[in-house]
Amino acid sequence: MEATGTLGRADVRAQLHAMWDGVAPAWGANADFVDARGLEITTALLDRTEPVRGERVLELAAGPGSVGLAAARLVGAEGEVVVSDVSPRMTAIAAGRAAARKLANVRGEVLDLERIAVADASFDVVLCREGLMLVPDPAAAAREILRVLRPGGRFALSVWGPRARNPWLGVIFDTLTAASGTPVPPPGIPGPFSLDDAGRLEGILAGAGLADVVVDEVPTPYRAATVSEWWERSAALAGPMAKRLAALPEFARQTLIAKGGEAIAPYTTADGLDIPGVSLVASGRRA
Repeated sequence: MEATGTLGRADVRAQLHAMWDGVAPAWGANADFVDARGLEITTALLDRTEPVRGERVLELAAGPGSVGLAAARLVGAEGEVVVSDVSPRMTAIAAGRAAARKLANVRGEVLDLERIAVADASFDVVLCREGLMLVPDPAAAAREILRVLRPGGRFALSVWGPRARNPWLGVIFDTLTAASGTPVPPPGIPGPFSLDDAGRLEGILAGAGLADVVVDEVPTPYRAATVSEWWERSAALAGPMAKRLAALPEFARQTLIAKGGEAIAPYTTADGLDIPGVSLVASGRRA
């Protein structure tokens, strides 16, 4: 959903950029978990775009760079992958992880998904996992994806599906909203479920001029050994909540976890929590 209300888009962007930069250390600390949690989506994005040796790939809103690092092995030394994020800290984390893996064909760059500061027709493939739904103007971002693709270039991106089908995060939002009386995410801030309708997502991408747009669902269940593990990790990675939760006294935080645990209890198994989740994966090309 495009940002509305008393905050202008420039203010919302500044707030969002600062927010994601602020939670970057938590993403760095949980980078291996982020890789594993998103493995099915990473595989889906790469399957739909099929990067090959010698191609140039751009990952947008990269976080710790999970998708870009996987693509780097496909394009080989002759190719190049740019892992980018609007957060300088996130970008540094992704670039550092590439260096630790000795992926010399990967470099980091600070780029805004809505205003990608690269030349037209620069990339063969554009990838974005769980980023488009978090920008104030997703239509502008879609136009930018079209612009930076070479003719015939491919794109694939994912967003979270409907909130009701993603209780692993929806329950946390509901618990916080009930406890504080303030909606989470706050009004005017694009949240994880802002593009959860497949028809709307397809319309935004096709409306930007992208061709052969296909949107389908990929199951993304969330598994955790304990309620505390699910809550603490999810909350640390969710930008709109992290700062608010970090400021709570320990008793208040534990009370919230207990309330969340009651709501998430139906998904308890002998091995811990197995919580449903679903993502929308969209792909297509530049004609």
